[in-house]
Amino acid sequence: MDLKLNNKVAIVLAASKGLGKAIATALSAEGAKVIIGSRNETELNKTAAEIQQLTGNEVIAIPVDVTDIEQIKTFIQKAADAFGRIDILVNNAGGPPFDKFENFDDDAWQQAFDLNLRSVARASRLALPYLQKSGSGRIINLISVSVKSVLAGSVLSTTMRMGVVGMAKMMSDEFAPYNITVNNVAPGTMLTDRITKTVPKGADIEENLKKRAENIPLRRIGKPEESAAVVTFLASEQAAYITGATIPVDGGASRAIY
Repeated sequence: MDLKLNNKVAIVLAASKGLGKAIATALSAEGAKVIIGSRNETELNKTAAEIQQLTGNEVIAIPVDVTDIEQIKTFIQKAADAFGRIDILVNNAGGPPFDKFENFDDDAWQQAFDLNLRSVARASRLALPYLQKSGSGRIINLISVSVKSVLAGSVLSTTMRMGVVGMAKMMSDEFAPYNITVNNVAPGTMLTDRITKTVPKGADIEENLKKRAENIPLRRIGKPEESAAVVTFLASEQAAYITGATIPVDGGASRAIY
């Protein structure tokens, strides 16, 4: 299937590794001109070179901390200047720590807000004028399946991601006249570095993951490429009639009916 992404300009945040890297790779493989951002400049440049070598398409790396307003302003401006347009914005950021509600202080809540909710609002607001000019803009937010099903210890993540779901629904209504779609992709347990951070201290990682897979109908942990495929489709011309949606990629782990 030709997703008609050739020469589209896509921004992918938190793309030096994990889900972001997989998404940037998938978009580049479909012919998009990809601009990636993350805080670690060394890792970011390495990732850009790897993707470019793999796909043969230009990839630009611009360091950015999405919690810093000046940095995100500069990032969006540089991204727009690079190819003269922005067609696709993939909002992504590492998740906050897992723990019980009682163990999080005001600073922890503020950091989670800045990282996982306000960053989406900021990047989307700053990219909006360029997406309006595109005529077929796409905003795709990476959130978590915790918005569909309770995940122990995820109070910070769930709270902020639920905020993104509500915001995206409002944005999908407001941006529809510009032919901009706004959707969320909610990965479940994926084979990324972050998964090890959710393993209880002292527990064997492999055994823990094996145990988790038992509660997933497909009986395995997901691959980053599987989430990336959904994001890439939502960025495509074929997905033009999908907006305001939250799509889980979780092997059936969520037991909600929706």
